[in-house]
Amino acid sequence: MSSKNKMNGFLKWFRKGAKLKRWMLLILIGVASTCYAVAEIITMPALSIIGVLKVIASFVFGFLAIVVGIVFIQKRTLELLVKDSDQREDDHVKSLIFNKKVYNQGPKIVVIGGGSGLNTVLKGLKKYTDNITAIVTVSDYGEKSTDSRKLLQTLPLDDIKESLVALSSNDELMEDILNYEFTDGKLASLSLGDIYLLAMQKYYNDFPKGVEATREILNITGKVLPVTMEPIQICAELEDGTIIESRDKIADIVGKKKSKINRIFISPTNCRPAPGVIESIQEADAIIIGPGKLYTNIIPNLLVKGVTRAIKESKGFKVYISNIMTDPGQTDDFKLSDHLKAINDHTGNIGILDYCIYDTGDIVPEYIRRYNKEGADLVEQDVSKSKELGINLIKRDLATSDGEFIRHNSDAIASSIIELICEDLKFQDKQNDPQYLILHNRLKSINKKIDKTNVKKEKKKRNTNSKNKKKSKFLNKYEERMDSIKQSDEKTKKHKEHHIFGSKNKDANKASTKKTNNNIFGTKQKSKINGSNISNSDKTNKSVNSREDKNKYNNFEKNIIKQRTKSAILENKGTVRNSILKNDLNDTELKPSRKPSSPVVKRGSQLLSTDRKNINKID
Repeated sequence: MSSKNKMNGFLKWFRKGAKLKRWMLLILIGVASTCYAVAEIITMPALSIIGVLKVIASFVFGFLAIVVGIVFIQKRTLELLVKDSDQREDDHVKSLIFNKKVYNQGPKIVVIGGGSGLNTVLKGLKKYTDNITAIVTVSDYGEKSTDSRKLLQTLPLDDIKESLVALSSNDELMEDILNYEFTDGKLASLSLGDIYLLAMQKYYNDFPKGVEATREILNITGKVLPVTMEPIQICAELEDGTIIESRDKIADIVGKKKSKINRIFISPTNCRPAPGVIESIQEADAIIIGPGKLYTNIIPNLLVKGVTRAIKESKGFKVYISNIMTDPGQTDDFKLSDHLKAINDHTGNIGILDYCIYDTGDIVPEYIRRYNKEGADLVEQDVSKSKELGINLIKRDLATSDGEFIRHNSDAIASSIIELICEDLKFQDKQNDPQYLILHNRLKSINKKIDKTNVKKEKKKRNTNSKNKKKSKFLNKYEERMDSIKQSDEKTKKHKEHHIFGSKNKDANKASTKKTNNNIFGTKQKSKINGSNISNSDKTNKSVNSREDKNKYNNFEKNIIKQRTKSAILENKGTVRNSILKNDLNDTELKPSRKPSSPVVKRGSQLLSTDRKNINKID
């Protein structure tokens, strides 16, 4: 069985995706060309200039083909080694390669932030490197503590647990385990994640070391560090001078006072960073800030003593991931330049950012409308004003939908960051470095997946816009948004008209029903007393003609007349003689009709053209 497995492993080198056969073929061609040159020299009867040139050309071509083939086959072998050692890949070359974990040699990336934005970046970056450090806040923002935290007397650990979940190999299972709460016994209302982190802190007598040890215990990619071990309180100062000392009240107070946030500060102001935070920032190849809530998840981390200076002095490049939507009560009406300016203002305007990645993708209008109802809006990309701040801008299609929410695409963010690292390695002439090969190989495979999804989106757009080829580019791009806005505006307009004109319609209906009853019962009484009275029939004709003429202009009154006519027929339960029909049919009697209103409507419509002059008199 072992020899059979070895044979199968050897044959996998020649499979379709190995990309080794081309270089083997080039080496064989080089060997054949070299052998041909040597054979010509041996068998050549006499030396000639043309013959010598042919021999030299064949020999040089063969030698170069052999050298190029050997170089590229070694390079491809190293790439396969990387691919085989990658547990993130589904396709492995299980054969003659020594399986070694090489992702520990990947770039060192530090991500600063909190909330769902930070976790999105971590999920994308863990596919490229193991050297990830997530620096998160440990503030509960003034919110009520959970029962588990009160009983265990621990720091706010929600952001730390969420980061551990994002860096795990099976994030769904890890989330269920860490957030599991006991329901009975002495452990009732306690969270498993809080118990675990408290146990690691007690065992190592150091919380950061306990969290770092979790990397090996739970097989987590990278590590998570709290920005400080001291509980901090996030406070806000508004433009009108109001001080808010509780994070969960910032949005409400800003909305009531209609005053924007002037600055954010933490209490205490001199809190020290946790062990390992400054060292990780100084050694980082890239420092990622955001995305997330600007004033409560990003800026508080930068206000901890020593963090901003360490970012500025770090040799790695610094990248800010822009938000897609504004945060109600925090960044209302904020543009891209406003986000960048807020970071610069809170860090002393020392210029800690090198790049900014912002979104330029299309978003379904229905999602935008949902956010608009909650007070959020798209972040306007004022590129020209943002460039004045001295920051390099990178545009990418970052937006994606997650249920009913607009989220950042983790793969798109990670690929943009890795592209910057690869360009830096190229600048340092490290194309053959294992680190570059790792990143470049993963980047190509993930970019293919992103391209496939983009192609599917474009096909859907082409199918929907195939009927609108003659329309302008602007209309083809924004027609869906315009239609959704028009439909919502029409609904609101109809709703308002219904409330405004509802009372008027009720009064008009009452007046029309009274007039209809008088006309109907009046004609019936006159027809029974004197069926051949021409003067009475003329008056009836005028009233009927005027009524039918008005019905042409008001369909609502027409329906009321029909209903009242039918009800009158059912009450009388006899024959209904109409004076108009008696004059036309020489006073002949009619049998009871199932639809007595139809000849009246028909007749009235015939007399409309002749008696239009009488309408003004009657009105």
